[in-house]
Amino acid sequence: MKKVVYEVIIVGAGAAGIGMAVTLQDAGVSDVLVIDRHEIGASFARWPREMTFLTPSFPSNSVGVLDLNAVTIRTSPAFTLGQEHPDGKSFAAYLQAVAEHHKVKVRTKTDVNTVEKVDDKFVLTTNGGPLRCRFLIWAAGEFQYPRRSPFPGAELCRHSSVIRSYRRMTGREFLVIGGYESGIDAAIHLSAIAKKVTVLSREATWDSESSDPSVALSVHTLERLDAAIDAGGKIKLVSEADVVGVEIRRERFLVGTADGKTWTSPTPPILATGFNGSHQLVRELYEPRECGYPLLTVNDESTTTSGLFFCGPLVRHDEQIFCFIYKFRMRFAVVAKEIALRLGLEAGELEVYRSKGMYLDDLSCCEQECEC
Repeated sequence: MKKVVYEVIIVGAGAAGIGMAVTLQDAGVSDVLVIDRHEIGASFARWPREMTFLTPSFPSNSVGVLDLNAVTIRTSPAFTLGQEHPDGKSFAAYLQAVAEHHKVKVRTKTDVNTVEKVDDKFVLTTNGGPLRCRFLIWAAGEFQYPRRSPFPGAELCRHSSVIRSYRRMTGREFLVIGGYESGIDAAIHLSAIAKKVTVLSREATWDSESSDPSVALSVHTLERLDAAIDAGGKIKLVSEADVVGVEIRRERFLVGTADGKTWTSPTPPILATGFNGSHQLVRELYEPRECGYPLLTVNDESTTTSGLFFCGPLVRHDEQIFCFIYKFRMRFAVVAKEIALRLGLEAGELEVYRSKGMYLDDLSCCEQECEC
């Protein structure tokens, strides 16, 4: 007989969802179900084969700091995978191992169609039937919700999120629209196989003085970009290029910019224009900020729907953002503690999180606007 009502359902079995589930266990909350439209770590498994983490995986146990890419305080991708910058498929395997070790209850191939709150319970309609819970944590992430239509003619391009391997792409010349991480990453990998690449970007992200990877290119990417150029890579970086449309003429792609210039490419332009985010699926249950992301309480709860919490890169507080694992995992204990207390529990082992730099009751861990 199927369970009628769960205490907690987490939507999304990625880094945020699996990490949140384990933290809830540490807080004494055992009745937790994680659901995902695909499988554990699906977004990571769908990264281009050559893509790796921007943040390095390494433990620093002497000061009690986690591996930067760990989702629990007791694991280290650096040791598990033997990689400083894990690739997507390897990290997905790490998440699967964490879920298995902690006996996290996960239901895959479960696509959420609608979410509503009826009385004091959330009702989720899914392809596998309705699910009900007392608390709902939205941790569905962003990668599987690419921004595909930022300007007319965008349908002629291919979004970076659907590229499975840069080495398998045919053609000698490529044009990339977008100068943040995914755009520069594409240019670096294409250059490595002797392709000519032009990157069109509104801003000269490669010249930013900020060291915060949420608002500028990461150190890892800048180092790889410099190395590619020094090695003779044919990468052309163009700033102040605001793309307004794409069309195809005589088997060539024409990309127009706001300043009246036209750039051509023999291959479909690569869209590195970011992601819309999964929060749009529950937009009726939160008040939006000016940027469109959910307005949250200090406990990462919707200000309009009690019991709905957000976790992962969707979390914003004022100008503080949490779009990297080492940032958004700091909020796991905040949500877990709040739910445990409402269930009448003592929050179990959560005080150990404070000693490991996991913030239980403040927002002091990030102070930058996000351009992820």
